[in-house]
Amino acid sequence: MAEPMSPDYFSCPLCVGMLRDPVAIPCGHSFCMDCISNYWNEADYTGIYICPQCRITFTQRPVLRPNTLLTKVAEKMKKSGLNATAAAPNSYAGPGDVPCDFCTGKKFKAIKSCLNCLASYCDKHLKPHYESATFKRHKLVDELGNLDRKICPQHQKSLELFCRTDQMCICALCTVSEHRGHDIVSAEAERSEKQKLLGVSQSEIRQKCQERMKELDELKTAVDSLKSSAQRAMTESEKLFSEMIRSIERMRAEVTKLIGINEKAAFNQAEGLVERLEQEIEELKKKESGLKQLHSTEDHIHFLQNFNYLCTPTDDGGIPRVSINPDFSFGAARKAVAEIKERLEELGREELMKISKSVNETPVYTMENRTRERTIRAKEVTVVDSAPLPEPRSRSEFLKYFCQLRLDPGTAYKELHLSDSNRKVIRTRDLQPYSENSERFDSFAQNSNKIT
Repeated sequence: MAEPMSPDYFSCPLCVGMLRDPVAIPCGHSFCMDCISNYWNEADYTGIYICPQCRITFTQRPVLRPNTLLTKVAEKMKKSGLNATAAAPNSYAGPGDVPCDFCTGKKFKAIKSCLNCLASYCDKHLKPHYESATFKRHKLVDELGNLDRKICPQHQKSLELFCRTDQMCICALCTVSEHRGHDIVSAEAERSEKQKLLGVSQSEIRQKCQERMKELDELKTAVDSLKSSAQRAMTESEKLFSEMIRSIERMRAEVTKLIGINEKAAFNQAEGLVERLEQEIEELKKKESGLKQLHSTEDHIHFLQNFNYLCTPTDDGGIPRVSINPDFSFGAARKAVAEIKERLEELGREELMKISKSVNETPVYTMENRTRERTIRAKEVTVVDSAPLPEPRSRSEFLKYFCQLRLDPGTAYKELHLSDSNRKVIRTRDLQPYSENSERFDSFAQNSNKIT
């Protein structure tokens, strides 16, 4: 019994599907008419046409003729329900995969890339590289993207050399044109040299990474300590301010109590005197009324009997004389409280300035200039990159750049009068007795200075 023919014999190597309008090219391989036409359309700008399966090159684009026999066989296989596509759905190229360069339509995932062909292949299209002797010398690697970057954009040849003069990858044709006479080596040799520097760079980067991680840990520890210190300062400050407020409240209560006690004592004392004075006034008014009646009476006996009682002088020793102190008032207490308020506010401002100065002018972090040095041992080149100095922001930072300026009496214009220390100058109309000097200003009121 004859072995059934596999549908793979009638599949297109480009689309990996059943042949549609099959055509045969001069090397004997067959493809779909549309697949091979589109494939060679992309090669029209080079004028070189390659068989996608055996990689044979044609200098002229072959004329495509339909293969009648294959067309009939393919039609029969379609009617029998055979399918030439054997790839699993999950073999299609996803967003992060390298697609096969020879698949048309929906592309399958490439499994290998050929550095000689500069193309990537799926499992189906990779078979010629394993089966044909033509591809035995080709170098296959795991799938790579951006293979077009391995072709010289000017000569459309594979980049195999490296120009050390221009520090760029070139092809063989570049050595006789743009890079003629340059220091040119193979890409493998240049890779070997740069591989040595790679280890140095990796070591430097690893060391810098460790240093940065150490700085990060120290900074995080400092930030945590700063948070704890700030929280502790706020808690203690709140406690002290609460105690100060309670102290002021006690002082207010004592002053209020003192004023109230004195007010009550003065009121009680005055109330007793008022009552006694009112009684005495009432008695005096009664005597005055009796004397008035006695003065007008015509009864001599009545007059004589009441004269001694009504005319007897009133005893003034029982009630002390009350003299109001015009200088006494509680204004002194008000003034004292106002002085306490002013002194507290003044003290608060002074202490707040001290706190502000201590907090604002004392740096939380010290920023040091970081000097980065990278030594390339192979070429013995050292590159130094220094970070710019930070701009001063506080008074203490500005004072770092402070310097004394001293005016130069040897160059001062004769209408300028300098102080004994040569730090101050006054413009006068009287010429000063300066000695003759070729560097002295003689046209304007000018003077140079020196830094001391």
